Amino acid sequence: MNECIFCKIGSGDVPADVVAEGTDWVAFRDLDPRAPTHVLVISRRHVESLDGLRGDQGEDGGVLLDACRRVASATGISGGYRVVTNVGREGGQSVGHLHFHVLGGRQMGWPPG
Repeated sequence: MNECIFCKIGSGDVPADVVAEGTDWVAFRDLDPRAPTHVLVISRRHVESLDGLRGDQGEDGGVLLDACRRVASATGISGGYRVVTNVGREGGQSVGHLHFHVLGGRQMGWPPG
């Protein structure tokens, strides 16, 4: 995926404000934060969206959700935070690479959209 900006961040070819990382994932601060803490958690492997995870790849989802929990702890928002993923343009997905938003540092409202 030569054109995917998140693939380039995941491989280290494009710099980002990295908060935490693991073998299969990297977490970095969003350039357009929607909360005092807004971190994106991405897979180093290209998957278009949540719809792109097949049943035999379920571990990827679990690894990424565990990474979200770790990011919340590392950024000091583990007492209350929101994790969001958008799927497709209609769902608000702006980058075609599976990613989770970890948001915190303020009271979250409902409904979110």
